[in-house]
Order: sequence, then structure tokens, then C-alpha cells
Amino acid sequence: MTSGSVSARQHGSLAWLVLPALAFFAAFGVIPLIGVLLLSFTSWNGIGEITPIGFDNWVSVLSDPGLVHSLGVTFLIMALSWLVQTPMSILVGVFIAGHQRYRTVLAVLYFTPLLLSSAAIAITYKALLDPNFGLGASLGIPLLVQNWLGDPVLAIATVVFVVSWQFIPFHSLIYQGAVRQIPASLYEAARIDGAGRVRQFFSITLPQLKYTLITSSTMIVAGSMTLFDLIFVLTLGGPSDATRVLALDMYLRGFRGNMMGPASVIALIIVVVAVLLAMGVQRMGGKDANESRLEGA
Repeated sequence: MTSGSVSARQHGSLAWLVLPALAFFAAFGVIPLIGVLLLSFTSWNGIGEITPIGFDNWVSVLSDPGLVHSLGVTFLIMALSWLVQTPMSILVGVFIAGHQRYRTVLAVLYFTPLLLSSAAIAITYKALLDPNFGLGASLGIPLLVQNWLGDPVLAIATVVFVVSWQFIPFHSLIYQGAVRQIPASLYEAARIDGAGRVRQFFSITLPQLKYTLITSSTMIVAGSMTLFDLIFVLTLGGPSDATRVLALDMYLRGFRGNMMGPASVIALIIVVVAVLLAMGVQRMGGKDANESRLEGA
């Protein structure tokens, strides 16, 4: 049997293995997206008859100043979340990548937020941050007795803090795995040259984490575009729409306002913006991910 026939048979086997994943993606990704696209050209309250109305929904949504506001809030939370989560996740991931036993125990504690639902986290923090009955009032600490969810600036800061508290452990886990894949010979050579831990971190660890950083950033971007449940329970978009992100705007229009057409338009905008941002982040990593193995050497 020739090598060409063996290669063709292997490719055929791989194609059969891919088919279930493609069918799953088509059933739960492509077909619903097409349905949302068609629904964006109709008028429907979620119960009655669906009436085609052309581009009216698109015109009304795109000309609504509320869309620009929601998009700006989404980008703001996305940028602040990245600025908080990325350095903290790298530091925690590098720290717990060690093989000491106490780091294993700390790693278990760090990952506890991953076991909790966003709704439960939001309810807990909402109670803790209550200016009258929360943690600050109970302990008698004036600094903590703030209108955390009633002031626009503090509400944004609170949302970013809670989101970061929940997802830093997840990204730390990614960085932990990446750090353990860095060849030990690089650190041994650096120590021979007299490089300390700080120099090793900036000259070896960070360059080697370049593509892990791209992956983590892509997840933060996609997650920020679809952030809904935590903000819905914590602030419901308030105060004065200060935390009304696109996903929450879509829900309020569709299920509170019974306007499924405009809600479908916003859903498509979320998909398009998220894909464009994710592609932009991926482009920052270059074309060949294997190049990262040569960096820092």
C-alpha cells in the first residue's frame, strides 16, 4: 500500500470524526443564528403573529442613542476587566505553577469561585455591599459603607471587581498550564547567566506566555460581549443605565418590552462585534503560534 493511499484513508477517517462536531455546531449555532437574522426583519411580541416589516427594526435600533450607550458601557467593562484580570491571572498562574504542596492547597482555594453560579455570586455581593445592612455597616468600617450600586462610577467599578473575582481563577488555570510547559532549560541557562527571578519572569516567562495571553484575551472579549446574568441580578443595568450592557439591553427589549425584532438586531450586533474583536485579538498573535517557543530563549 502506497503512502498516498494511507494518507487519503487517514484524512477520510478524520473527516468522519469531524462530522458530529459540525452537525452539533450547525444545529445549535448556525441554524439559530439564521433564525435570529430572519426574525430581525419582523415584528413579533413573542406570542402573537410574526409580521415582516423589512428594515424598520434595523433603522430604529441603529438610530437609537441607547445602542451607542450600551455599546460604550460594554467596551468600558471589557477594557477594565482585561486590565484587572490579565495581570492578576498571570501572577496567580505563575505562582501556583510551582510544585510546592502549599501551592496546591492555595490553588484549590483560588478556584472556588469557579464552582459558584453568576447569579449566586451577584446575590451574595449585593447583600455584602448594601450600605445599610452589608458588610461595611456590620463591621463599622466607614470606607466600606458606600452606595456601591447606586453611584454610576462605583457601580461600574463594582461590576468589574465582581466579574474579575469570578473569572481570574479560570484564566489563572490557563496560565498555570502554560507556565508548566515552558522548558526548564531556559531557566537553567538564565540562572547560569546570573538572571534573578524578576529578570527571568520578564525575559522568559512573559514572552513564552504570548499566545496564552492571546487566548485568554479572546475569552475575556467574548465573555464581556455576552455578560448578562451577573449584571442582571446585581444592578439590572442601573443606576440610570450606567451598567446597561448590550446583552442586558437585548434582554430588556425582547423579554421586558416584548420587541423580539429589535432584540434580534442587537443579538446580531453582539455576534458581529464579538467576532471582529476576537479576530483582531488573534491577529495580534501573528500567523505562527509555534514561534512562541523561540521567544525568550
